[in-house]
Amino acid sequence: MVVKQKASPNWSARVTRESHALQLEEGVFTWKDPIRIARSLKRSAEASKHRKTSPFRSSMSMLVFYINRAGKNLDEEQRQVLEQAKEELRRAFGK
Repeated sequence: MVVKQKASPNWSARVTRESHALQLEEGVFTWKDPIRIARSLKRSAEASKHRKTSPFRSSMSMLVFYINRAGKNLDEEQRQVLEQAKEELRRAFGK
């Protein structure tokens, strides 16, 4: 019988604090330029020696994780910038 442990209520904060899969530039998710965000995420993912998947998947996962974690606290303008950054990331990786 497998017993699952209950996730702590602050698991996403712990992941953000302790994950070293990508070394992100300071404030990358607050920037207003989606192309700059995508380029920065791409550089970080390609340079990382700790990621467990492709650079594209790793950088897209980080971006989606941030959007989901911010949830209702993310203002609509910044949410649109980050959604555009997802499109730019796909373009940067030829997806």
